[in-house]
Amino acid sequence: MIERRPFDRLGGADHGWLKAKHHFSFAGYHDPARMGWGALRVWNDDTIAPQTGFPPHPHADMEIITYVREGAISHKDSLGNAGRTVAGDVQVMSAGTGITHAEYNQEDADTRIFQIWIIPDGHGRPPSWGTKPFPKGERSGRFVALASGFEEDADALPLRTDARVLGATLRAGETAEYAMAPGRYGYLVPASGTVELNGVRLEARDGAAIRDERTLCVTALEDAELVLVDVAA
Repeated sequence: MIERRPFDRLGGADHGWLKAKHHFSFAGYHDPARMGWGALRVWNDDTIAPQTGFPPHPHADMEIITYVREGAISHKDSLGNAGRTVAGDVQVMSAGTGITHAEYNQEDADTRIFQIWIIPDGHGRPPSWGTKPFPKGERSGRFVALASGFEEDADALPLRTDARVLGATLRAGETAEYAMAPGRYGYLVPASGTVELNGVRLEARDGAAIRDERTLCVTALEDAELVLVDVAA
């Protein structure tokens, strides 16, 4: 089962400095039919204006992954961490027992990110944060784990949940496959480009909610950049 969720039908908000589209219920957007997808709770498509951002605010008990599509995001938190994550790279914040953080676009142009929240497997662990570069060439033509709760994904940023966040870049005409274990839920969004997923056409920034598909076969109809989340039901 693959349900296409067109970008132009997503919920959203325009705060001036922040233009957001929500694949699932979030903040002022509520749809009881879209409260999450398995353990995936939030997928926001955010455009942040230059020299603006999210001021310090708290989180707890959530795995928060930021995939930078354009520009860069600068992070500071209550643990003393600070860093800058640029386009194509990923940061992971395990909120754990509680953390306060700020995320700013300190660049001279818009920054565009996917903000992904996944419910953790447990509670009571201390918070943490990390960022890692993932050169797009390393995921050319195939899916690569960017963040993962699986030990075998040694090169990925760690997650405290039974999930993977994967990235791929495909040139027009290329195909990449990914095997889904039984009972898993997937959610795929092309950050750019048009693709076909098991015969379903997806335009840039559309969402695809996936269930009961053993193999995902993605063919790029034009150069494309993909983000896929594989989570427990």
